[in-house]
Amino acid sequence: MPDPVQQKPAAAISVRVDLASSGRLGPGKIDLLEAIEETGSISGAGRSMKMSYRRAWLLVDDLNHMFRQPLVEASTGGANGGGAHLTPMGREVVAHYRAIESKALKAASLHIEALREAAAEPAPAS
Repeated sequence: MPDPVQQKPAAAISVRVDLASSGRLGPGKIDLLEAIEETGSISGAGRSMKMSYRRAWLLVDDLNHMFRQPLVEASTGGANGGGAHLTPMGREVVAHYRAIESKALKAASLHIEALREAAAEPAPAS
């Protein structure tokens, strides 16, 4: 029996915030920030999301330039092995994004359910 926590919802929404000329903030970047906070490193976060260190680092660099203050601080290796963590601004950005996502889902839930019920059933796997 599949783990219900691991299952994707029958219908969902995805939020992307376009910050004019600064860039775009969406679920992938927020997931990366949360993974950095959880793993304590950019490489660990990238591995947990099945992305290369280079891709993760480029996204972090992009995020750090999108806002007036950096979202992630990294320290180079050495005796303690280096690592990365979210700055207070990074935690604040994640919290704001998750609040937007939660409120949008709540506001749209009736319409999402209507679309889910109207959607065609997926074709059976052969």
